[in-house]
Amino acid sequence: MAITKAKKVDIIAKISESIKDAASIVFVRFNKISVADTSAMRKNLKGEGTGYYVAKKTLLKRVLNDAGFKGTLPELPGEVAIAWSSTDATAPARGVWEHGKKHEGLSILGGVFEGAFADAEKMTAIATIPPVPVLRGMFVNVINSPIQGLVIALDQIREKKGA
Repeated sequence: MAITKAKKVDIIAKISESIKDAASIVFVRFNKISVADTSAMRKNLKGEGTGYYVAKKTLLKRVLNDAGFKGTLPELPGEVAIAWSSTDATAPARGVWEHGKKHEGLSILGGVFEGAFADAEKMTAIATIPPVPVLRGMFVNVINSPIQGLVIALDQIREKKGA
């Protein structure tokens, strides 16, 4: 079904506004996914501060070319959607990747990270980075480990002197 020129202008404006302040963008291939599964995924992504939008590839490519990202746009076969976040750079890739483990028709085709186009491998690697709160917890644990070892050693010395 053909889209009117006015509707195309609205879609281009919506995509442009969405990716304008995006920390990262993920190109998502979806195939044979039910409406219920897609709705659940959109709800989960929205809860993580990630937007999700399906648009015609020609309109999407037009917006991405006008945005001035570095590199070459990865190939976008099949049906394509975009997921983006303006707060957490890893959230869109992580959210799509997590849902892709449940649905074989959902996969990462590439994306935009740090102002440059990235291929599917790079975006999948980004998807495996833990969220910021988890990274902070890991950092605190690394800092705490030597202190904890010192406390255990001092406690052992205290026990030996007390005995």
